[in-house]
Amino acid sequence: MANTSNFRQAMHKAKGQSLVGPNVVANALPFVGGGLILTAVGTFGGLGVLNSNRGLFMATFLIAIIAELVLFFVARTIAEKGNNNVALPLLATYSLLSGYTLTGLVHVALTTPGVGIERIGFAALGCGITFIAARQIGSNLSEEDGMALTKTVSLGIIGLFVAIIGQVICSLFGIYTAGWLEIAISGIGVFLFAGAAVVDFYILPRSYRDDQYVLAALSMYLTYINLFIFILRLLIAISSGSRD
Repeated sequence: MANTSNFRQAMHKAKGQSLVGPNVVANALPFVGGGLILTAVGTFGGLGVLNSNRGLFMATFLIAIIAELVLFFVARTIAEKGNNNVALPLLATYSLLSGYTLTGLVHVALTTPGVGIERIGFAALGCGITFIAARQIGSNLSEEDGMALTKTVSLGIIGLFVAIIGQVICSLFGIYTAGWLEIAISGIGVFLFAGAAVVDFYILPRSYRDDQYVLAALSMYLTYINLFIFILRLLIAISSGSRD
């Protein structure tokens, strides 16, 4: 739900405003890239722990999830106060923890026939292609179209996460999602976060000043890491469904 919170806050700031940070996205991009690299490092380390000691991984996985949530809100609060020098190390740690908590999904992808490392690379490539397209589209949206898309994506993401929470609750009672429903949820997730990538290029320059690049980087990082997750979920669901 953190990504939805970012959208709603940014919408409130951006409503009726012209550009306040024309260079904030450009300033944020190196930190987005660095965060994604650290996420890959965290996932690689997590796979090493999982393969060598599954019990240790499960224990540290729960700790990592809690620490990741805490770090997100702490880093955002500090960045909002303009203390980028403190927020950046927190963002780096958050990225590493995000990678560690992604280990389970990546492990499933690696061990699912028809997915493997090639499809993981495909998911990463899909994020890169989305970035290129989103930059062109989002930077040229009109005020009316930009706000309409932002509201639509924000509401869609809320609905998506409600559905995912429902999935988790059902799984706790031994009720698992049908293959076609998992494909549908994952496909909608890909669509919504591709839309979120477009929204970032429209709304961030209207929400944050050029020196608030850490906040912009955090928003973009969440967009692309979630896009990667849902592309990978979709590939796993399709591959699993084709074997049923």
